[in-house]
Formats: sequence, structure tokens, C-alpha cells
Amino acid sequence: MSENKNQNQTNGRDFLVGSLIGGVVGAVVALLFAPKAGREFRDDINQGSNYLKDRAGEWKDVASEKSGEWKERAVESSSQLSKNFSEKSQEFGTKFKDSTKVISDKVRNIRGQDDAEAEEAAQEVAEAIEEAAEELEKQQEATTSSNAK
Repeated sequence: MSENKNQNQTNGRDFLVGSLIGGVVGAVVALLFAPKAGREFRDDINQGSNYLKDRAGEWKDVASEKSGEWKERAVESSSQLSKNFSEKSQEFGTKFKDSTKVISDKVRNIRGQDDAEAEEAAQEVAEAIEEAAEELEKQQEATTSSNAK
């Protein structure tokens, strides 16, 4: 029973505090938004709308300028990317042709030599292929990292 009484007192106190705070907030809001005379109110609205119109014009100009800058950056980046890709493709093609020539020369030499020399030549061919693959990976990483910038 005493718990119920304490609960009712607490609820009553909370209601009273909430009502007082709500009344004060309501009074402040009413004072802040009290109507002005019609002419003053229209003048305030006109001033506010003119200010917003000017600000919107400024934002439009800034947005137009920024979009032009971004467009230029995109064009530069895409042309640089295609240039890098073209160069790397040519380098890779040249290295691939060179490696193929070296390998075919080694194979021809292997056919004319005995087994020990053939094994050594095969090892050299494998190393040449590994080096070409590593070089290609380095070039691809360099291209990827330069494009990310």
C-alpha cells in the first residue's frame, strides 16, 4: 500500500513538473512567433526570400564551377589511364615476343644437346618465364597504384 502511495506521489510530481515546463516553453514560443503588422510581415518575407534567392544563385555558380573542375579532372585521369594502359600493353607485347624468341632458341639448342645440357637450358627457360611474369606483375601494380592517385 505504501508503495502505491509513493508511486502516486511521484506520478503527480512528474505531471506537475512537466506541466510547468510545457507552459514556460509554450509562452516563449508564443512570444517569439507573435504576429507582426501585415506590412512588416510582408517586408520580412520579401527580405528573406530575396536573401534566399541570392544565396541560391551563389550556390548555383559554385556548383557550376566545381562541376567544370571535376569534369576536367575526369578527362585528364581517363586520358592518362588510357595512355598508361597503351604503354604497358606495348611493353608487355615486346617482352612477350622477346621471351618467346629466347624460349624457342633454347628449345632449338636443347634438341641438339645431351640430357644434362637440356636440363640446364630448360631451367634457364623457366627462370626467364618467371622473370617476365614478375616484371608484368610489377607493371600492373604500378599502373594500378598510379591510377588510384
